[in-house]
Amino acid sequence: MLKTDQKRYPVTKANKDQLFATPSKQIADFVFDQSVVDVFPDMINRSVPGYGSIINTIGLLAQQYIQSDSNAYDLGCSLGAGSLAMAQGAGVDKFQVIGVDNSHAMVERGTEMMQQSPFSDFITLQHGDLCDQNIENASMAVLNFTLQFISPQKRLAVLKNIYQGMRPGAALVLSEKICFDDVFSQQTNEQLHHQFKQTNGYSALEISQKRTALENVLEPETLDTHFQRIHEAGFQHCNTWFQCFNFASLIAIK
Repeated sequence: MLKTDQKRYPVTKANKDQLFATPSKQIADFVFDQSVVDVFPDMINRSVPGYGSIINTIGLLAQQYIQSDSNAYDLGCSLGAGSLAMAQGAGVDKFQVIGVDNSHAMVERGTEMMQQSPFSDFITLQHGDLCDQNIENASMAVLNFTLQFISPQKRLAVLKNIYQGMRPGAALVLSEKICFDDVFSQQTNEQLHHQFKQTNGYSALEISQKRTALENVLEPETLDTHFQRIHEAGFQHCNTWFQCFNFASLIAIK
C-alpha cells in the first residue's frame, strides 16, 4: 500500500512536488497530466491529512467486505493505491479489483506499479470515464477523493450506478474534501489545512497557486449533502469513519 509505494518511488528532487513553486501570471486549471503523475505520491501525502491512514483502512475494510467470486472497484484510481490496498486486504482468493481513471498517464504508471506487486493477478487498471463505468457483481467500491472532481449534477447518477451494481451487504468508501455551512468552521479548517501543508514543506506561494488551479476543478460539499445523496442513491446505512480538518471518509452499506 502506501509504504510500499514510497519505497518503490522514494522522494527525490526529480519526483518531489514543486509544480507550483514558481510564480505564474496565469494559472491553468489543474489536470492529472504526466507532470502530476511524476510527483503524485509526494503531492497526495503532503496535501491530504490522513491519506496513509485512509489507504490502510481501505485494506482493513476489504478484509471484511470483499466477497468470494466478486468484483471490487477503485473509481478514480490514480496510481492504484486503493486498488492495491483492497487486493492485499481481501480475505478471499477469488475476486478481481478493477481500477478506473480518466487519466492515461495515471493508468500507465499505475499499471507499471501493479505489475511489480505480488497481487498483480487480482488487479486491472483501465482508462475510462467512471460516469460511464459498468458496475457489476460488486462487493466493494471506493471513491477516494474522486467524486469532488465530477460535476455535482452527475454525482447522484454515479452513486446510483454503483449501488445498482452491488451485491447485498456491499460497502462503498467515499473520501472527499468537504466544506462547512458556517463561516467559522470553514475558515478554521481551511487555516488548519494550510498549516498542515506548510508543515509539510509547501510555501505560501505553492498553496495559493494550487488553490487557484483547483478552483474550477474541485467542488467540495458538506457532509450533510453527501449523506443525503448517499441515502437517495439507495444506501440504507452510512457513517463518517474518518475526518481530519476539511477531509473526511464515509462508509455506506447496501
